[in-house]
Amino acid sequence: MDKLQLDNQLCFKLYALSRKVIAVYRPILEALDITYPQYLVLLVLWEVKSITVKDLGARLYLDSGTLTPLLKRLEQKGILDRQRDMEDERSVVITLKPAGKDLLQNAKKIPETLGSCISLGQKEYQQLKGQLDSLLAQLTIDQS
Repeated sequence: MDKLQLDNQLCFKLYALSRKVIAVYRPILEALDITYPQYLVLLVLWEVKSITVKDLGARLYLDSGTLTPLLKRLEQKGILDRQRDMEDERSVVITLKPAGKDLLQNAKKIPETLGSCISLGQKEYQQLKGQLDSLLAQLTIDQS
């Protein structure tokens, strides 16, 4: 196996797959007037209700330079609120506004819609997810 051939690069396969999956999401998310990174922010907020920018960045593997403009756009759309933490003014806390909570109802069909485009059984899904989680954890530890 020639390690310098494009088709032998695991990173290329992950990159290409990521682009294809996001392309499948695009029309679904356009109907909600959000982008894929905004959807990821909303997934976290629907789960935890309130989170600091720092913790959100850690959860999404995004730095504040990437996250701040994304959050500003969601705030301008009336989807979320950013407030300084009363106990630690260095910290900014993000919470959903009613419009952000309302998006949850429309978003519930998204995983099912995407799942219909990918034919993986539950066992295959769990195996792939486990492998991806493991790779992400290894790379995250190596980057620390």
